[in-house]
Amino acid sequence: MSDALLLREDLGAVARLTLNSPGNLNALSDAMLAEMKAALSAIAADPSVRVVILRGAGKVFCAGHDLKEMQAGRQAEDKGAAYFKSLFDRCAEVMTAITALPQPVIAEAHGIATAAGCQLLASCDMAVAAEGTRFGVNGVNIGLFCSTPMVALTRAVAPKVAFEMLTTGAFIDAQRAREVGLINRVVPAETLGDETLELAQTLAAKLSVALRIGKRGFYDQLGLSLTDAYAQAGQAMLANMLEPDTNEGISAFLEKRKPDWKA
Repeated sequence: MSDALLLREDLGAVARLTLNSPGNLNALSDAMLAEMKAALSAIAADPSVRVVILRGAGKVFCAGHDLKEMQAGRQAEDKGAAYFKSLFDRCAEVMTAITALPQPVIAEAHGIATAAGCQLLASCDMAVAAEGTRFGVNGVNIGLFCSTPMVALTRAVAPKVAFEMLTTGAFIDAQRAREVGLINRVVPAETLGDETLELAQTLAAKLSVALRIGKRGFYDQLGLSLTDAYAQAGQAMLANMLEPDTNEGISAFLEKRKPDWKA
């Protein structure tokens, strides 16, 4: 495998990003965050990409922040305050970039997804995990409450489930993660890559503009009142209906033929 920190492989309309730092369990180091931000920015501007898969090389998906790098930041005169603020801000930028990305993002998890690594998985639109994968926001075990991972986690699972994970530092297995809504599917480890790619290709076969409008609308309506959510969703439906390819898709369905989409 390449020495590059983040690998991109284009499989038709699917872009597969691999965190390629197995030596530190694919930690979200300063360099990794910078690579991820750049890759996501490039994909956002690439209309040929319809779906993104995010995975980790080696034994795990992602073990969170690079603790050695964080401790080194304490050597500054301010005891690391400026560095820590910058780190958490930059990490938040990557997480929000995933949500803001026009294309759906599917996490492909194995081994462990812990702390900011669990945050990364929870920030993705969907997740497929290998049997035996474990998930945790276990910073509390070393005296650091996972406050920033909490943001993504509480938007993925029920509050009481998230609070238990955050305060006990206990891990949950893949079956439990699926039960509480953190992941979508649990598959055998040997078929993880194939089954994640199959899911991605299913999405990639849909009308691209519909997925882009739909993803944006999905996140825009979360947290709104019922009335405001319907107003927001109605605007999304209107924009979608006015797309030429949507007109073609509906016409093709009524005429019992395959749509001739241009996008």
